[in-house]
Amino acid sequence: MSKDDTAAMDSAQSSNGEKASIYSGETDNSSTPKEKSKIDLPNKMVIYQADLQLRVKKFEQTIGNLEEKAEAYGGYVASSNVTKEGKEQVSGSITIRIPQKNFQAFLHDAEGQAVEVLQRNITGQDVTEEYVDLESRLKSKRLVEERLLSFMKTATKTEDLLKISADLAAVQEEIETIEGKMKFLENQTSFSTVTITLFENKVVVPDIDKDKLNTWEKTKKQFMKSTNTLLAGLSGLVVLIIGNLPILAILAIIGFVGYLYFRRKKNSSRE
Repeated sequence: MSKDDTAAMDSAQSSNGEKASIYSGETDNSSTPKEKSKIDLPNKMVIYQADLQLRVKKFEQTIGNLEEKAEAYGGYVASSNVTKEGKEQVSGSITIRIPQKNFQAFLHDAEGQAVEVLQRNITGQDVTEEYVDLESRLKSKRLVEERLLSFMKTATKTEDLLKISADLAAVQEEIETIEGKMKFLENQTSFSTVTITLFENKVVVPDIDKDKLNTWEKTKKQFMKSTNTLLAGLSGLVVLIIGNLPILAILAIIGFVGYLYFRRKKNSSRE
């Protein structure tokens, strides 16, 4: 960088402290329209997403069929989960990424696996304008990067090299961010996302308890139960009699004396 360029850069400082560097590609208005005119507009870039809720006869078999269909169409399974609510209901969901050209065909095959389509929701997001804007910004940042690299080759002062290096690092970071966004949009538009929720209702027939059908075993159990009840009752009676024998003896004596008294009185009345 020559002394004249350095002086021009120092004099281009704004009042709020922000630099308006002479090598900033964003301030070069003469080249911007030309660069934009060279941008080739891509085909419509649309992100398609579909949500299906299906009722099926055989849950596991349907999951297997969907995975095979996804592989046949060049897609892949992004996620899958299964939930069981007791023995009567099995449900789950599977998320599949399908190439956009096979999106409609896969939806048709997926719905063909169902007994009933409970819900069908398809959305499309047009990101063409966003992608073109990112592409334009990327070209502009590339020009700035080239200018900074050329200035760095001719710079002789350490201070100038540090300033240019800091600006170059910031521009390269912005370039990486823009490229990441563009790759993300390309991936989202080239592969559509299909989320399928499956429900299977099973009719559960309860098993017959073999113990309930064993009559002989039930008879023996009932006999032993009644015998134990009788023995328990007799045991309680014996305990009651023997345990209260003193009281019973006194009551017997009193009763016997009373009997003799009433008998003697009755005989006296007859005489």
